[in-house]
Amino acid sequence: MKLKRVTAVLTLSVWIGVLAACGQNEDPGATPRSTAAAPEVTSDTAVPTAAAEPTSESTGPYEVAAEELRAPWVIAFAGNVIYVSEREGNVVQIDGDQWTRQTVNLTKSVHGGGESGFLGFLLAPDFEQSQKAYAYHTYEENGETLNRVVQLKYTGKSWDETRPLLEGIPGAYNHDGGRMAYGPDKLLYITTGDAGQPELSQDQGSLAGKILRMTLDGKVPADNPFPDSYVYSYGHRNPQGLAWTDKGVMLVTEHGPSGSPGGHDEINIIEPGGNYGWPTLYGDQTGSGMIPPVYHTGEPAIAPSGAAIDDQNRMLIATLVGSALYRYDPATKAMSVVFDGEGRLRDVKMKDGRVYVITNNTDGRGNPSKTDDRLLIVNGLK
Repeated sequence: MKLKRVTAVLTLSVWIGVLAACGQNEDPGATPRSTAAAPEVTSDTAVPTAAAEPTSESTGPYEVAAEELRAPWVIAFAGNVIYVSEREGNVVQIDGDQWTRQTVNLTKSVHGGGESGFLGFLLAPDFEQSQKAYAYHTYEENGETLNRVVQLKYTGKSWDETRPLLEGIPGAYNHDGGRMAYGPDKLLYITTGDAGQPELSQDQGSLAGKILRMTLDGKVPADNPFPDSYVYSYGHRNPQGLAWTDKGVMLVTEHGPSGSPGGHDEINIIEPGGNYGWPTLYGDQTGSGMIPPVYHTGEPAIAPSGAAIDDQNRMLIATLVGSALYRYDPATKAMSVVFDGEGRLRDVKMKDGRVYVITNNTDGRGNPSKTDDRLLIVNGLK
């Protein structure tokens, strides 16, 4: 895996071209909408921005920093060294033009398939001193599919579990969430999916369909919105991207319903204790005590995944079904396609003004080339 420079300039597709064959969301099969009575519409609830057609832009060349990755999920940085997690349960270390695939040793084996597996991976803030990291992965226990959050220690050759922080998060073949990020408050935020059981998203006693918040040693923060609970927000279907603006505003990407109706993928501004409506609401619908998205895609699905905030407080979003890097501007509520043509994209990160993305073409849903999956450095984004 030597770094390669690609000098061709990409021409980006327009909205219709990107989404022409994308009537379904990320996961197969429809999740029926609730048949409960129509929710009360309140005057103090913001109405979301429906899908205006995103604009398309041209990008400059990109570089290939690594290739032949196996269904990668997360990009992480430690100085100039890059780490990429793989869903089967490895971490790839990329140092210049050298790479090493490293084993993750866990006390409970990774259970993969569909959208499950070794998902979230996050280096500790003091990683260069402590060599600690955090991970989120699917496992099986007593016939159940579950997810857990663990702490790891890097040995220089492998990543060894040192302690579990949270176990028993409902899991399934699809809808496992799995994104992890540090907030401006130095606490750990974790997304969980509804595990194919939409009713759990509204159950404050369940860890499914939530955004969780914990201290770095796995404790419930004293100021969490619900007493003695990791739950920070609820009513989510399958949130996949976490990012904060420089004002501390928390933005989350989330998959909308599958089947008919489909699409309605969301961007949400997260408030402590907020209820984001799934499965009762989606799209432009509003209801008493429920917070609508600030943006949704309408019928076309893009299946948003990892997200990052650029130096102008715009949100970069890697998309799977959309097979492009999108950019959402919270100030104007405009969405644009800024990079495409490389298939499914799972994660995006920024470092030193450069944009890094990983493709996700080898997960069984893409059309991989001989060199997929790849870590790309995109140049020329304005």
